[in-house]
Formats: sequence, C-alpha cells, structure tokens
Amino acid sequence: MAYHKTKQEAFQAAQKATMEAKEWHDHLVRDQADYGHQLSHLKQEVNEAFAQINNALEVASEKQRLQLEKFRSDLQAIVDEVNEIQS
Repeated sequence: MAYHKTKQEAFQAAQKATMEAKEWHDHLVRDQADYGHQLSHLKQEVNEAFAQINNALEVASEKQRLQLEKFRSDLQAIVDEVNEIQS
C-alpha cells in the first residue's frame, strides 16, 4: 500500500478501495465452487480498504473525514454480514 501525501490522493485511494471491496461483496456467491477463494479475496479487499481509510484519516479534511467514516461503516457492515453467514 502506498502512502498518499495529499488529502485528495489519500481520499481517492480509500474511496477506490472501498468500492472494490463492495464490488467483491456484491458478486460473492455462496453456492459456487470457488466461494472460499472469493471470500478470501473479499477479506483481502476489505483489509486493504480499512488500511487506506486509516491512512486517509491522518490527513483528511472534516468533509472527507465524514465520508471516510461512512466508508468504514459500510465495510464493517460487510464484515458483520459475512461473519453472520459463516456462523
């Protein structure tokens, strides 16, 4: 993961990582043979997105901070859903 020096670069990286994690979640199919692989990749994407969000929060403006917290909340909802399915 690259460190982004400007507020905008850091925010955009967090936004992109969150969108990619959401896409993986949207395409996750429990009944497919490669579900385990899909789930593993989803977890990597979510972890990367959380890391990008944390990075961006270090330099974010107040407006960006609010959106980053929304991204974090969205990701946590994905984590909670996946954990519920697995239990």
